[in-house]
Amino acid sequence: MSTLNPIAIQGTGLVKRFKTGRTHIEVLKSVDFSARHGEMTMVMGPSGSGKSTLVAALSGLLKPDAGQVTAMGEDLWSLRPGKIDKFRLDNCGFIFQGFNLFGALSALQQVTTILKYKGFSPGEARDRAAVALTEVGLGARLNQRPSELSGGEKQRVAIARALAKEPRLLFADEPTSALDGENGQIVIKLLQRAAKEHGAAVICVTHDPRLEAYADRIIHIEDGLILDDRRTDHATAQAVDRKPELIGA
Repeated sequence: MSTLNPIAIQGTGLVKRFKTGRTHIEVLKSVDFSARHGEMTMVMGPSGSGKSTLVAALSGLLKPDAGQVTAMGEDLWSLRPGKIDKFRLDNCGFIFQGFNLFGALSALQQVTTILKYKGFSPGEARDRAAVALTEVGLGARLNQRPSELSGGEKQRVAIARALAKEPRLLFADEPTSALDGENGQIVIKLLQRAAKEHGAAVICVTHDPRLEAYADRIIHIEDGLILDDRRTDHATAQAVDRKPELIGA
């Protein structure tokens, strides 16, 4: 029996309410959650189930009304706001459905900019950015702006930007929903590589059933409660057998 990887992040008793008129809607109802280094955890559920709110609470973007998040050994929500921002910069990568790219910047500049915030010199930032983009299959597209890239290529720039920081925690919110089947598969395999080759704890919010085949763990959430939490036995065997740079754009 294989030994499980260390826990990277753990949420305990997470509660989040939002005010609507005179009433409060409880979006998270005392949720317990954990994710491990080197694994991809899928959080699945219908719209309004609380899955994106859960990830926001885990990643330091949205403070829960009750409960605790322990991330990389830190009691996240006991930190001052500036310390939480630094924690995200140092440890977290984010990939969103809408890509969140700057229209005026090339693919290389998109990645270089975040690395400069981490303190790398311009030369180091450029070199690391080029390596990250090449790893996701965009070595020939370094100087293209978002308007010159396909949807799949834009998402791969966003993944390169996240991976260039070498994050220990990688949060992806509906990363394949705007992509066709082929590009969705490329993105899924890149997320799996982030876990298996980079050792990140990958937490992916999705409606997309294609991702289940690559997940180490699948959590179903509905109406603010975790209804099902299961580990898979096929993810390890589902090795990434083709490098992204060998896959068509």
